[in-house]
Amino acid sequence: MARRLTLQFLKTEAGSGAVLGVAALIGLMLANSPLAADYFAFLKGEQVLQVGPSVLEMSVSEWIKEGLMAIFFLVVGLEIKYEILRGELSDPRKLATPVLAALGGMIGPGLVYLVVAGALGGPAQGWPIPLATDIAFALAVFAVFARTLPSSLRVFLLTLAIVDDLGAIALIAVLFSEGVVWTHLLWVAGLLTLGAVFAHWRKIPAPFWVLGFGLTWWLTVQAGLSTSLTAVAFAAIVPIAERRDGQSPLKEAMHDLHPYVAYVILPIFAFAKAGVGFAGIGPEQLTAPLVIGIALGLFAGKQVGVLAMAWLASALKVGKRPTGATWLEIYGVSLLCGVGFTMSLFIGALAFPGPIDSVEQVEVKLGVLGGSILSALVGGLVLAWAGRRRKEKAATRPNTDP
Repeated sequence: MARRLTLQFLKTEAGSGAVLGVAALIGLMLANSPLAADYFAFLKGEQVLQVGPSVLEMSVSEWIKEGLMAIFFLVVGLEIKYEILRGELSDPRKLATPVLAALGGMIGPGLVYLVVAGALGGPAQGWPIPLATDIAFALAVFAVFARTLPSSLRVFLLTLAIVDDLGAIALIAVLFSEGVVWTHLLWVAGLLTLGAVFAHWRKIPAPFWVLGFGLTWWLTVQAGLSTSLTAVAFAAIVPIAERRDGQSPLKEAMHDLHPYVAYVILPIFAFAKAGVGFAGIGPEQLTAPLVIGIALGLFAGKQVGVLAMAWLASALKVGKRPTGATWLEIYGVSLLCGVGFTMSLFIGALAFPGPIDSVEQVEVKLGVLGGSILSALVGGLVLAWAGRRRKEKAATRPNTDP
């Protein structure tokens, strides 16, 4: 009986969200414990992968971000493709809503940051920091607090977050990229094009796609670009139609990879990225313009931008609300979009280059953590309240069955 309950728990997204939360807490505790030096030394340790004459050397932290998380973005891309072709987003108006909401989720935080920075004398170059949404942590909070809400809301959040992050990645490429190897980038484009052509040939076995993804990933890293972008692009070419053996490569990949992503990859990522040390932080830094601008951008700018654009899309009839969802539930999701965390920290390191213990870097961490935690807490409470209201309405609804 106990084993059956354990298995049932592990099959739920709430279970994976709990594992993710525990891993993040362990990383945060280690970063602020006597073992902090060992923890950071491990993440900074260089690891080498050599395939023939080609050598790839990255730190453990970079292997997690560019290697393991590429698989996460692949699964996210596969799920979005499935929803667009066969599921919730097959209606163009339902697809338009999260895309436009993502646009609002980038405009709102940027404007809020610039207003705050202008009023308090903060640095203007920090405006891209609150634009991103941390998909992994936002989905984990949603899984814990929104278990009774329509599944269409999760698809809405997933699509919105991935579009939001792709926008942030594109912004990084424009503002911060240096030394892109265009030859490798052209090879990536060629491989994706070739894969899209082969996708119509149903005889191709699954190992072909595994090899193709591995080669695309390798060339992307060699090109100096973020692997998350090409992982989503590769997911777009994986065929959804069934092969002659009756199996769909896309559905097969989603089914096989999801447990590893939920219970291995995301917890490792959380463990590595949640470790932010607070040593040496003074009270005066908590009210620094950079801290306030980032925190308000994530908490206030995100929710206003996302909700306003979602409502506008519905009001203008260019988009639709997620199936069965209320505006209160959509508001809860818009709050979760303010969980910027790892992506915002990454952009912050690019916007303010320097030692990890520099004044700007410390203030970036404080602003990102403050805005992300506040967004997660308030968003979780709103979604839990919305779920309770839904349950109460269902209980008081008269039974019309004969």
